[in-house]
Amino acid sequence: MSLPVLVIGNKNYSSWSLRPWLLLRHFGVEFREVRLLLDTPEFFAEIGRYSPSGKVPALQEGGLSMWDSLAICEYANERWLDGRGWPRELEARAMARTAAAEMHSGFTGLRSQLPMNSRRRPDAYRWDEAAQRDIDRVQALWRELRQNYGEAGEFLFGQFSIADAMFAPVAIRFDGYGVPVDEVATRYMQALFALPAMREWREAAEAETELVPGTEAFRKPA
Repeated sequence: MSLPVLVIGNKNYSSWSLRPWLLLRHFGVEFREVRLLLDTPEFFAEIGRYSPSGKVPALQEGGLSMWDSLAICEYANERWLDGRGWPRELEARAMARTAAAEMHSGFTGLRSQLPMNSRRRPDAYRWDEAAQRDIDRVQALWRELRQNYGEAGEFLFGQFSIADAMFAPVAIRFDGYGVPVDEVATRYMQALFALPAMREWREAAEAETELVPGTEAFRKPA
């Protein structure tokens, strides 16, 4: 049987691609990776073969196609993970889904002013109050989940879950823009960055040479 195909963008920039990629790689699900470089003629020429939305990520298995990161994670959880993608306990699972959905649909200030750029290093660039409110909300949520459900491990619900995959790009944003974070966030980010799959992604992002000028513009002018 042929491997599923996961279509992603640049590892340096594509936060949505990271989420299902990290989940699949962490749990050892084999797949074929297709990388399409964002904002290039080749991307626009090829993406329609995989994603009717014209966006990444997309997953194809047999005749089935999916083009939403959270939907791909849910499918992977049922198809290959035997439910391990979410906490086993009902209340924790409900809260994990709630947190993942909030990340999926919210935090527009954070997304727009601190776009993911894994190669980025902190400088004097700063964001406005709307983005800071999102930053504060993320940290409050991480504290709440770690306190209430994280006693069995280093992640939001103890063991790594889809909720962590959804927040992994936020950790990269906080790191690259030099966002001041509390002790809980610091330890949680360290746990994410220590994952072999996360290290693999970030090392590949570091090796990429392509630039997306719109994202690179989020810097303090020299």
